[in-house]
Amino acid sequence: MNEEFDVLIVGAGPAGSFAAERLALGGARVALFDGRPEGEPKACGGGVTAKALKAWPHLLDAVGRTVRELELYSPSGQRLHLKLDEPFAIYSRIAFDSYLRDRAQAAGAEVVSQKISARAISRTANGWSVQDASGATWSTKFLVAADGANSGIAKKLAGPLAAADMEVAFGYRAPLPEKAEAPTVVAFLPRWVGYAWAFPRLDHISFGIATTQEDFDHKALDELMWQFMVGYYQQRENIKAKMWSNVDTDAARAIEKNLRATAERYAARIPGLADKTWDKRRASGENWALLGDAAGFADPVTGEGIYYALRSAELFAAAFLEERPEEYEARWRKDFGGELRRASQMRRRFYGNFWGAPFTERMIEFARGHRGIKKVLGDLVAGEQGYVDLKRKLARKVLRPI
Repeated sequence: MNEEFDVLIVGAGPAGSFAAERLALGGARVALFDGRPEGEPKACGGGVTAKALKAWPHLLDAVGRTVRELELYSPSGQRLHLKLDEPFAIYSRIAFDSYLRDRAQAAGAEVVSQKISARAISRTANGWSVQDASGATWSTKFLVAADGANSGIAKKLAGPLAAADMEVAFGYRAPLPEKAEAPTVVAFLPRWVGYAWAFPRLDHISFGIATTQEDFDHKALDELMWQFMVGYYQQRENIKAKMWSNVDTDAARAIEKNLRATAERYAARIPGLADKTWDKRRASGENWALLGDAAGFADPVTGEGIYYALRSAELFAAAFLEERPEEYEARWRKDFGGELRRASQMRRRFYGNFWGAPFTERMIEFARGHRGIKKVLGDLVAGEQGYVDLKRKLARKVLRPI
């Protein structure tokens, strides 16, 4: 069997599915390869920013949870409660990815439940040939890789990324508290680059930590993860404990024992490109393009990549349907490339010192007594506040009367 398509997309996450939907609606014949085993979730917090929800309101039709309040914790444990002007959403990636894949299929894309490796892809006189494990072959003029940060196809087409260009996210899926509400929490790590999160979903909580691959120490960070999780449940049970809790009390040991029996661990690599990498890293070439995480499109400060996955898909689909796919490279660089590069430049400064303490500590400390700074943090969570002028804006707010 040899089927021919205008575009073959490997990877049915947000980037691949959204591109497939847009291309199919525009009249292109598209095959979308979904190689993830059915029911297997992607290791991801599942947060979708207000910026993304405003750009694509139909995302709210996916089954998820809308968040209008957030608890932020400084490295020392100072708490800040935020009521958000612009809500964001939290999804199970099984539900979110399935929703987008189903939309692509309804638009006319052919969904193929096959895992495709880089070794199964070869150039032909007319474009590309893709073969699955059964020997079935697909031909296309244009190949798109949207298969995540570990994409073998991206390595083949654009070259491998260095350790300095990668981050690590890991954590646990755990039960919801039985007798208390489950708040959404983001806590900046003490003595580490990165942050922890507790994102309640409809039937469980996603706990996680994101940090750079260069700073990753599994044993130390896993211990910190358990302190964070135990502290979270202790507070739900009205036990006085810090978010980074001592796990040596009887109550803490009982909570940890229950979690050890029920929590499911996950881990993933995510892109966090270094400043200089943006100069030489290409996301497209002769009859090929990279989308989302496969292209390195994620915020190096937070690891958030869903907005950039969707936006890169939208930009590529538009360029292809206009018969100018070679313009995709210039379009993404003009649209959000500068923003991601600036975030790369700000990463160490964001987690560095500011007026004698960690910047994240000062940021929350000032916001606890200043509504202007609190508003800036709300905009940061919403995806509307960038990093370039963040310190300057916070300093200006501090020096200005409330």
